[in-house]
Amino acid sequence: MGGLYDQLTIFGGNSNPELTKAICAYIDIPPGRIEVFKFSNENIFVRIGESVRENDVFVIQSFSSPVNESIMELLIIIDALKRASAGRITAVIPYYAYGRTDKKDQPRVPITARLIADMITVAGADRILTVDLHAGQIQGFFNIPVDEMTALPILARYFQEKRLENPVVVSPDLGSTKRARNFAEELDAPLAIIEKRRLGNDDRTEVLNLIGSVDDASVILIDDEIDTAGSITQAAELCIARGARDVYAACTHPVLSGPAIERLALSPIKEVVVTDTIPLPPHKRLDKITVLSVAPLLGESIQRIHTGASVSLAYRSAGRLPLR
Repeated sequence: MGGLYDQLTIFGGNSNPELTKAICAYIDIPPGRIEVFKFSNENIFVRIGESVRENDVFVIQSFSSPVNESIMELLIIIDALKRASAGRITAVIPYYAYGRTDKKDQPRVPITARLIADMITVAGADRILTVDLHAGQIQGFFNIPVDEMTALPILARYFQEKRLENPVVVSPDLGSTKRARNFAEELDAPLAIIEKRRLGNDDRTEVLNLIGSVDDASVILIDDEIDTAGSITQAAELCIARGARDVYAACTHPVLSGPAIERLALSPIKEVVVTDTIPLPPHKRLDKITVLSVAPLLGESIQRIHTGASVSLAYRSAGRLPLR
């Protein structure tokens, strides 16, 4: 494959090896040889198992659980590649953790999303490829190019193929309204919005009001991530109380921490559709959870970045790529 650099090489950390394999299978190249492990003192060690001199290198690492370990792995891998004379290093971060801490909304708190961006840049990354940041302004925290892809067309096509009767897209909070509006446009469906208030820093929310109608509708709740599932399950209960026929939930990043699985299992949500930006261990694989793959989207984006082609074309074609 010709390009701006000698050779395209893809490495993966330990956070999401199955996604790395799927991306490499889409591009039809083998994953690069790499060792990433911890010593007994919990220090992380990385050894690159092949020459990367002047190569165009992509490192795939989601900031999934254990989050801090995943971040350190990425930083050390980038440093190892930089010292091995890689031509260009692109950090492929399907899920960017700490995205919620993107501003000072209280006195004496950090902006951790910016701190992580600085660390990745200082480590030696030349560009970033990611999927559905929690807040778009996080792109501005980087002084290197950022390509933010979206999984919304992939999720939208899945629901288009289900041919739901009277679909209504519902934003579970005011902050997700723009995302929900875009999703509703993809489905050519009306939009409703749930107004809520978050109580403190302990993931508790209080649902206040539903703006719009969901009576006799097949509701699709859409968000960038589901963490403890408190907001999404409260939203589902409110929609059922307001006359919804069925409730579905969709998100790009299935964080599913703490009581999330129990809450989803007991909730009136009929199906939860997510992507594989974060791997789901067996104990989180409920029957009502459907996983779609972003490997074709990221694989197509990587190929276009490597050859210097337009990445926006991959963005626009995401709804036509394979779902699994």
